[in-house]
Amino acid sequence: MNEDIQVDDLIDSAAQAAGGWLGSLPVALVATSATGTIVRWNQVAQELLGYAPPQMLGHNIADLLHPGSDRSLGRSLWETAATGRGVMGTVTAWHRDGHPMELEIWASPVADRQGHGAATVLVFAADAPAARRIRGSSAVWDGLFARSPVGIAILDTQLRFLQVNAALEVMNGLPESAHVGRRLAEILPAVNAREMEEAMLQVLESGEPVLDRRRVGRTPAEPELDRVWSCSYVRVEDPAHMPIGIIASLVDITEQRRDHVEAEAGRRRLALLSEASIRMGSSLDLERTAQELADLAVPRLADAVTVDVLDALARGDEPGMGLTGGAALRRLGRAPLGGSRVTDILAPLGRTLSFPATAPYTQALAGRQPFLVAHLDERTIAPAARHTARPAQLVEAGVHSLVMAPLVARDRVLGVAGFYRTRPIGPFGSEDVTLASELAARAALSIDNARLYHREHETAVILQRSMLPQHITPPAGIDVSHRYLPASDVNEVGGDWYDVLPLAGGKAALLIGDVMGHGIGAAAVMGRLSASVRSLARLDLSPVRLLHQLEAALADLAEPMLATFLYVVVDPAAGRCTVTRAGHPPPALALPDGTVRILDTPPGVPLGVGGIAFTPVEVEVPPGSLLVLYTDGLIEARGSDLDERLAELAQLLADPRRQPDHVCDSLISHLVPAAADDDIALLVARVGG
Repeated sequence: MNEDIQVDDLIDSAAQAAGGWLGSLPVALVATSATGTIVRWNQVAQELLGYAPPQMLGHNIADLLHPGSDRSLGRSLWETAATGRGVMGTVTAWHRDGHPMELEIWASPVADRQGHGAATVLVFAADAPAARRIRGSSAVWDGLFARSPVGIAILDTQLRFLQVNAALEVMNGLPESAHVGRRLAEILPAVNAREMEEAMLQVLESGEPVLDRRRVGRTPAEPELDRVWSCSYVRVEDPAHMPIGIIASLVDITEQRRDHVEAEAGRRRLALLSEASIRMGSSLDLERTAQELADLAVPRLADAVTVDVLDALARGDEPGMGLTGGAALRRLGRAPLGGSRVTDILAPLGRTLSFPATAPYTQALAGRQPFLVAHLDERTIAPAARHTARPAQLVEAGVHSLVMAPLVARDRVLGVAGFYRTRPIGPFGSEDVTLASELAARAALSIDNARLYHREHETAVILQRSMLPQHITPPAGIDVSHRYLPASDVNEVGGDWYDVLPLAGGKAALLIGDVMGHGIGAAAVMGRLSASVRSLARLDLSPVRLLHQLEAALADLAEPMLATFLYVVVDPAAGRCTVTRAGHPPPALALPDGTVRILDTPPGVPLGVGGIAFTPVEVEVPPGSLLVLYTDGLIEARGSDLDERLAELAQLLADPRRQPDHVCDSLISHLVPAAADDDIALLVARVGG
């Protein structure tokens, strides 16, 4: 009998757990003898029908039933006990309070120890309306579970699978039988199972659901493809709010994730190209542009980058149109500059690399198309290994993928950029090659602009210097020194010039001018004005008429041009001079006693404006005085006040006894920065003395 009671206890617990799993349905357990006598009456039975166990033990179960057809239940139970079959149905029982109560019952015989006949009949009973509601909810659940495209799993408190739906079977590539009784880490070791189980344990402990936790990896459904799932976990509780398991739902978001990753990668590519447009080429300097390309690409595109430019271009010569004789390139960019095993293998900055016409490097350069080595290994490096050991060293250093992007601008090959990848993020793909090519194209255009600029700059400097007076022979009584400094490489040559012309009566014309604009055009106009002044001065024109004739010369140009001009006629014998300005900075006069004046004469307007009269002003120039004429490049500087610069100029002229050469050198060294922003012309004349 004790063994029977233990069996009853187990079934009683199973009934309670089932009721808890289904919701709040109470399931009563009643045990009878083979004749229908009640031998067990549990607590749920008391709560369901109102009778305590002492009131029911020893009574026949038929006494509970409504008179009529329900009385036949006892006979069915006895038949069940005799035949060993179960019975299920709906009956009406009397509640202790006297009202009828519809019950659903499940009756099952339990054989005796010898297995001969039924010694006990177990009867499970539940409120029929409540059971029907549960079955309705269960039908909804079963439909959702079976038909949902979302993967659904039920797990116990030990995180073992109890049940999975068809959608999850497809996702995992395993049947339900392979899941049941096993944990996630046992059946899917190629996903982040430990992280997922930690999330489920958190749900079991706290009761708070976890939403959109990402499961990533591979399953037997697609063992060669990484996929991503969005997982949500909810705790399941019994009526006492104790956890009895987990419901997990999974949605495959691989495609959405891929779309997001591609969109994010596209955004990063656009940001990189935008930054490249801003940074590269702003200096018109070959070395800086090449290094900017390398710095931009590391680490956002590659782990190491080299930029090589044709050696002829690096020397300032015009590069040839072909590479039939091989290629000589100079390394002008490399990133990282230090601390990288890869770049330590590659040639350093400034090194000239020579490649024969048959070398793969030269062929890739001559092809003018990006060259991709998606998987760098001993087989792929074999052709280049005949020429150098570096490819093998790169493979040993971990380089697994390589892109060579030629630098081509205006249908001219200028060099090549190499992109090396060592990180385990996969090889370069087609989008990476496109990005590398776009970066190389922007760099190539900037490098070619620098080439064209330097060519024009050198041409302008040569033109400028050729048009400046080569030999100045001042008249008696005047000692002259002069300087011309072209702008630095980051700026273009302008149209500054100066001259000293002998005039009738022992006089001399000191002149200085500045054509507004830069480059070859400004230098050419400067030469035209310089020649015009020399011709007009021989006619002994007054300063005002001479300036009007220069305006007429500017008016003859195809495109309007402006120029500032300062014309000083010096009479050493009389100790006087006449100053006429056309928008030019005023000259400085240093007297023998050390007094320095900035001659504040009427400024006038630049030549080419027209309609404004020029006003000559006479100034006394005692013997031994210094006259200093200059262009605005000497006194203008970024971030400096013009009056302060003029005061500094005056201070440097406080010792007029120095020779004009020394004065020129002093002014240049103190007032001109290392990289001048504009051309500078300077003319210093000692009058008499």
